Amino acid sequence: MKSIAISGSSRKNVGKRDAKELRYQGLVPAVLYGGKEQYHFSVSAADLKPVIYTPDVHFIDIEIDGNKHQAVLQDAQFHPLTDQVRHVDFLELNDKKEVVLSIPVKLTGASPGVKVGGKLVQKLRNLRVKALPKDLPQYIEVSLTSLEVGDSVRVEDVQVANAKVLNNADDTIVSVTMSRALRQAEQEAAKADKK
Repeated sequence: MKSIAISGSSRKNVGKRDAKELRYQGLVPAVLYGGKEQYHFSVSAADLKPVIYTPDVHFIDIEIDGNKHQAVLQDAQFHPLTDQVRHVDFLELNDKKEVVLSIPVKLTGASPGVKVGGKLVQKLRNLRVKALPKDLPQYIEVSLTSLEVGDSVRVEDVQVANAKVLNNADDTIVSVTMSRALRQAEQEAAKADKK
């Protein structure tokens, strides 16, 4: 899995007034938890852009006052009007402890059902996966090469090595449905056959 390095500085005061002052300076209050201790720090809003505004999942190497920690983005809070990042939570990774992450689904291949006029419908763009950090995939690949009109790929059809997919087993990831144009063409063909 790809990793991104960011650096932060410890926060001495933790509170609304301090957080507001940090945001004024272009910094975002953050917390790192899940390890031996919890760290409150601030990080540049610009450094967070490649971490937050992407569908990909990254390991994040955080340096706080000279100490390095490996983490993943757990949660980000946004201002309701301006959409600016207001607070970020990071979960510190431990090589021996399983973690649950939302991993993106990558569709591959061409569906024969779409080629004949079917409509591709992707219902799940991410799957929740539980695994050790070293076993987490960058993305989950779903092949479309066998999907005819009316076929679908469910969560139970997807296998991830050394990891467990936590979504409901019968949830549909992607399906090929009959488009209106294809349905209309079939109805016209059926009328022509009756004549």
